[in-house]
Amino acid sequence: MFKINENYLKLPGSYLFSTIAKKVSAYSAANPDKEIIRLGIGDVTLPLAPVVIDSLHNAVDEMGKAETFHGYAPDLGYEFLRNAIVEHDYKKRGADISADEIFVSDGAKSDSGNIGDIFSVDNKIAVCDPVYPVYVDTNAMAGRTGDYIPEQQKWSNVIYMPCTAETNFAPELPKETPDIIYLCFPNNPTGSTITKDELQRWVDYANKVGAVIIYDAAYEAYISEENVPHTIYECEGARTCAIELRSFSKNAGFTGTRCGYTVIPKELERDGHNIYATWYRRQATKFNGVSWPVQCAAAAVFSEEGQKQIKENISYYQENARIIASALDELGIYYTGGKNSPYIWLKCPNNMGSWEFFDLLLNEANVVGTPGEGFGENGAGYFRLTSFGDRENTIEAVERIKKVLANLSK
Repeated sequence: MFKINENYLKLPGSYLFSTIAKKVSAYSAANPDKEIIRLGIGDVTLPLAPVVIDSLHNAVDEMGKAETFHGYAPDLGYEFLRNAIVEHDYKKRGADISADEIFVSDGAKSDSGNIGDIFSVDNKIAVCDPVYPVYVDTNAMAGRTGDYIPEQQKWSNVIYMPCTAETNFAPELPKETPDIIYLCFPNNPTGSTITKDELQRWVDYANKVGAVIIYDAAYEAYISEENVPHTIYECEGARTCAIELRSFSKNAGFTGTRCGYTVIPKELERDGHNIYATWYRRQATKFNGVSWPVQCAAAAVFSEEGQKQIKENISYYQENARIIASALDELGIYYTGGKNSPYIWLKCPNNMGSWEFFDLLLNEANVVGTPGEGFGENGAGYFRLTSFGDRENTIEAVERIKKVLANLSK
């Protein structure tokens, strides 16, 4: 008799951003005359860089000719792209990564969920709280998280590492020993960062206890301060404990184009098994690669002109973050992020709950953000805004928010 994967039935409600979308759709249907500004989901708004578009056009033309047509991509991705990644993202940082340790994929979100395929269901995960929901939800789907406890908004078999204002929204080493540790810096949702010395502590800890770190570096392009590591492989010993996830979405605007990559050093082994070889086997079986045009476009990002153009886009979003942060400074609202991250994580005013603040901004300012509570227990009372909107809308949203909060204080 047919049976469903019952782990899916344990998931609470819908995915966070699906819930937000439903709320916004309902409001729009009831108020069709209202112009809503979205500063919630981390989706970019600037078009792809011209050099990327040119590369896409050329690659598509090649697909129309028999002599330059490309079918299935190599299992790891095309060598020209992987070599460009090594040169730009690792060698320049002093990180020892080779081209055949890079697996090109359709995005970091996919990889962050799929990587769990190669790990036993008996592994115990440790996550930051607040946390990017995909890390937890995909482990729940695999049956690795135990049972959901609604009143605590937690899973029974997950180690939660509190990230609070007192810790500058960085986790402390867990008291209970995990098998898999999820770290994301610059952090989503809080925008917080840690120093290289602090990250080295995690690498040393993972090697000591035999844990594997899943390190999400999707936002490294926004780092503007010294001594904030761009890759975990800047740390000594990371090759024996860490898997790194990277994305072209936030640095080059590939949210709708889809390309990312995962790095697994060949000497990473656990339980007598080589993690690199296991992931290679998984990808060769379940994934047929990223298309020729998209990989050509991704390689164009690393050209001299490509770097110039995407840095202009990143600067644009960083200025948006500055505009939002300046308004919060003016209002006297506590926040983190913005400086090394496209996200601003703010304390809801007047001790409001995060969903309460969401409803206030939606109904009174027609601005959409993301309730911190959706990221975990320690997100309660906080709110995430993104700098990925266009400049005009960002300025308008800030003015609307200032007006609503001014009225709130009367």
